[in-house]
Amino acid sequence: MTFDFILGGGIALLLAVYLLYALLRAETF
Repeated sequence: MTFDFILGGGIALLLAVYLLYALLRAETF
C-alpha cells in the first residue's frame, strides 16, 4: 500500500461523505 493510494482513498472518502451530507441537507429543506 503506497502513500498515494492512502491519500487518494482518503480524498475519495471525504468527497463521498461531503456529497452524502449535502444530499441529506437538501432533503430536509
